[in-house]
Amino acid sequence: MVDVAIISGSESDKEIAEKSTKVLDDTGYSYDVQVISAHRNPDELDDYVTSSDAKVFITIAGLSAALPGVVASKTEKPVIGVPVNAKLGGLDALLSTAQMPPGVPVATVGIDNGKNAANLAIRILNMLK
Repeated sequence: MVDVAIISGSESDKEIAEKSTKVLDDTGYSYDVQVISAHRNPDELDDYVTSSDAKVFITIAGLSAALPGVVASKTEKPVIGVPVNAKLGGLDALLSTAQMPPGVPVATVGIDNGKNAANLAIRILNMLK
């Protein structure tokens, strides 16, 4: 059982995921890191999310940033979105992550801010204790 599942949509998001894992390592929380694209591997993503025992999901995505919303549509667990600066200064990803339809909530942190995503996950985990 892990505390946090960290999913990025691309290998190029590795640096941002590492910002999250460093915070989690420093505080002793467990995690699992996966690279699964919502566009290229939807079945794999569905299987991972629905079978995960993680308590919180951190999702890292740029461009259309569909990953956070897709994950949130498949679980009742908290989902934190980290928009990535891939194009347009990351504003496209920020808006895609923050502007979820009713019933599909995603907490959104700043562009490329994997550290804050981990800090928010820790606060959520502390509330669950």
